[in-house]
Amino acid sequence: MAHAITPADLRHLFESGGSFALLDVREAGEYNSSHIPGSSLLSRRQIEFQTHHLVPYMDAAVVVCDDDGRRAHLASETLERMGYLNVSVLAGGINRWVTEGHPTEWGTNVPSKDFGERVEVEYHVPEIDAVDLEERVRRGDKIVILDTRTPEEYRRFCIPGGRSVPGGELALRISDILEGSGEGTTVVVNCAGRTRSIIGTRTLQRMGISDLYGLKNGTSGWVLAGYQLETGGDRLDLPGPSAEGLGAAEAYADRVAEEDQVGRLSVAEVRDLMNRRTREPVYLIDVRTEGEYAEGHIPGFHWFPGGQAVQRSDDVVAIRGATIVFACEKKVRSSITASWYRQMGFEKVYVVAGGIEAWQAAGLSLEKGMPDAGSFGGAEARSKVRIVSPHEVDQGPESARIFVGTSREFAYGHVPSSRWVPRGWLELQVEEAAPSKETPVLVTCVDGSQSLLAGGTLADLGYADVAVLEGGTTRWRDSGMPMERGLSGVMAPPADMVPMGPDRNYADMMNYLRWEEALGEKYAR
Repeated sequence: MAHAITPADLRHLFESGGSFALLDVREAGEYNSSHIPGSSLLSRRQIEFQTHHLVPYMDAAVVVCDDDGRRAHLASETLERMGYLNVSVLAGGINRWVTEGHPTEWGTNVPSKDFGERVEVEYHVPEIDAVDLEERVRRGDKIVILDTRTPEEYRRFCIPGGRSVPGGELALRISDILEGSGEGTTVVVNCAGRTRSIIGTRTLQRMGISDLYGLKNGTSGWVLAGYQLETGGDRLDLPGPSAEGLGAAEAYADRVAEEDQVGRLSVAEVRDLMNRRTREPVYLIDVRTEGEYAEGHIPGFHWFPGGQAVQRSDDVVAIRGATIVFACEKKVRSSITASWYRQMGFEKVYVVAGGIEAWQAAGLSLEKGMPDAGSFGGAEARSKVRIVSPHEVDQGPESARIFVGTSREFAYGHVPSSRWVPRGWLELQVEEAAPSKETPVLVTCVDGSQSLLAGGTLADLGYADVAVLEGGTTRWRDSGMPMERGLSGVMAPPADMVPMGPDRNYADMMNYLRWEEALGEKYAR
């Protein structure tokens, strides 16, 4: 059973420099509003799916926190069932932490965003505002706009005419992009706000690219200036790299790796490190594109594209003082990502020397495909519930219907008459939706994964007849069944999600951008 630690104990852990992970198991919206500096967000509903990546060492000291300790206690029980051996709960949660005078901060991925603002100040990263960019585009200046976000974000909305080049790909692709654009081309790098644009622009600035700017405040700044975004962008193809482009990128990667003291591990050393993962915390990260990873990767390496790994460092590494190893096809993307991690202050950062090519040259095989998205406990939960089809629900008896996904997913569409009971709060809120444990309960989510685990929990709580909708609301909709939209059935105002980009209203966008810029003020003094 997990033991409790006081806020003073946790403060001592931070100050002692020990190796531990602090996991905040609330939802993203709650975490964004206020959290303990140095904590990683791992919402309780994601524990069975994500913990093995975020905390890849079963003997790690893990501290779990929430607002008052109730959900943290439930989360600690799950972690212990998963095999984590040293789990503790912050007594009284963040509420007590604050009451005893300890600091909190707001925002998500704060370490990376703070780092980005420092980079902008220290290296005088050039920027252009939306009005200036729009004027240049309108008069026909030769400009290439490079969107450093994920392809999924880019497809949803982008600066008109921008092309998708995720941040980790910039150095590898830029020579060929400019070769195809012609001389005298201005390069503008953008993201949704600030960090990825700053990091991407600094990457190219350090390479020696001239006539270069980051778009100030990204797509948010574009919207705030009164301009429209393009939706459904399809400029996703990544060029090359040609022999010349690859040569330039490799020379740059070698330089930054040396300047930032990135370690290099031979294939034999990587294999030895893999064998030590039961005795020490080690993160193995493949920073290439998803397609490349699926085509073949070193066994045991987790996919996290380079640009996102820099943007979301606290989502990649939760255990303080752990060893981090990056890999790519050879050295460019891994070395540049590792260089950024060294600049952020991570100490034990390495790349696989020669990358995947060296691994194969040593006669070692690769894994193919993306890892199974299954969860811990799924098979056990399935044995405790009935799995039902949309037709069986439609023809079956009345039941209490609950949706256990996010409020955004619930609003997008749910089985009629459903109540929203987020899985992280399930044990604490389900009685409001299903007061009698003899009442049949139908559990749903978008794809059936969260609802399966929630169904198992309800069975453990004593609910006698628990059914889970196979394939979730996605299959329900695809079967032609009616859907309800909106937040009807929500028992309390949702606080689980963080509006992003254009989903924010004007005031929220301004507040967010002012907060992010303010992070850099301490570096400008």
